[in-house]
Amino acid sequence: MKTLVQIGIWMDHHTAHIWDVSSNQTEPAKLQSTFTQEVKEESGNKTEHVMHNKEQNMQTAFYKDLGEVISNATHVLLFGPTDAKTELANLLKADSHFDSVHNNVKSSDKMTSNQEHAFVKEHFSKK
Repeated sequence: MKTLVQIGIWMDHHTAHIWDVSSNQTEPAKLQSTFTQEVKEESGNKTEHVMHNKEQNMQTAFYKDLGEVISNATHVLLFGPTDAKTELANLLKADSHFDSVHNNVKSSDKMTSNQEHAFVKEHFSKK
């Protein structure tokens, strides 16, 4: 039987704050997309098509990195202010490697670390 691993991830298109409910974290693990403002400006000097392709490739790599974190989980809460959480949830749903991972998607505003932590703990306390 797989051990119960509950993870909450606050995310937008550039940053993810990862909260593992079973640990006693006071700060989240953080994951950053490599598509930064500098990269955007650098590729913007070329063409819009090049910038779009570069952003798409870096976004895919960011979601793949998050997928590696999620692959060990049994329950995942994806939350945040942008559509990134839904995009990632759709990718997880389409990949059979994540069939055993139960995920929930919730909208939220920008939050402090304490608010994120409380949001995740409250969500999983109802499970």
